[in-house]
Amino acid sequence: MKILKVLLLFFVLQMQAQQGGMWIPSLLKVMNEKEMKNLGIKMSIKDIYDVNQSSLKDAVPHFNGGCTSEVISPKGLILTNHHCGFDAIQNHSTVDHDYLANGFWAYKMEDEFPNENLVVTFIVRIEDVTTKVLEGTQNLTSEAEKQKKIQDNITVLSNSLPKENWQENKIRTFFEGNQYMLFVTETFKDVRLVGAPPSSIGKFGNDTDNWVWPRHTGDFSLFRIYADKNNRPANYSKDNVPYTPKHFLPISLDGVKEDDFTMVFGYPGKTNEYLPAVAIAQIANELNPAKIEIRDQALKVADGFMRKDNAIKIQYASKYA
Repeated sequence: MKILKVLLLFFVLQMQAQQGGMWIPSLLKVMNEKEMKNLGIKMSIKDIYDVNQSSLKDAVPHFNGGCTSEVISPKGLILTNHHCGFDAIQNHSTVDHDYLANGFWAYKMEDEFPNENLVVTFIVRIEDVTTKVLEGTQNLTSEAEKQKKIQDNITVLSNSLPKENWQENKIRTFFEGNQYMLFVTETFKDVRLVGAPPSSIGKFGNDTDNWVWPRHTGDFSLFRIYADKNNRPANYSKDNVPYTPKHFLPISLDGVKEDDFTMVFGYPGKTNEYLPAVAIAQIANELNPAKIEIRDQALKVADGFMRKDNAIKIQYASKYA
């Protein structure tokens, strides 16, 4: 699934036929706690989101601007989808060492592959800054002037709101400009490939199977986050050490039972849930058919070359996927 690079955290809660929708972690206490308890949650809201103590949010980082990942060890090991790690796996593959076809496993840390421009981002805290972003826009009649004022406010706030030197302020809009949230983040830039199954396992069923349930795909890849000696983000260096997370997810083999409370915690990119019917019709009848036609033609050209040369097949594998 291609996920747009918009930083969001969300919840989808489902019990039997009931679904909660997209919920913002910092607002769970006041907006959703009662419903979650009615659905059977046993952990507290602070176990999910807390700015003062470690919580679930500290074990679910944003992987390379487009995917969700999970920290699963005290030494910075993270789990994500195979298709999310696909580009990194491809970049290390050659005709003689085709890790896409055969998989890859680093049996010791020294064998892990560094990845240029691959990042993992953690959420430190989330704040509602709607009032500050919309300040000075109430009396503007021109939509262009209003949007310019909003962007100017976002720039000022991003540069002035408190954070540590190694952190970033990112302000994102929710509900089509009706709400603005500040995300204070930490982005780690030394992320190394640890392991991945062959594509025959990791992409079994290809993209069609990616949208159905149950799935039969070993859709995972493993990476490790590295940090400087102070456990802070740093560019790649041989002196970096495995990141010590604030929280990591223990692995359970117990499985789930019918009517167990379940929730999904991650980064969906964006939602079109609130678009009017006319906008959905435009996407379905005008925009998507045009995109599909153009991309079909482009894929045919790439496929023709990829079938003739295995080196080209590897080089274009991620773009083609």
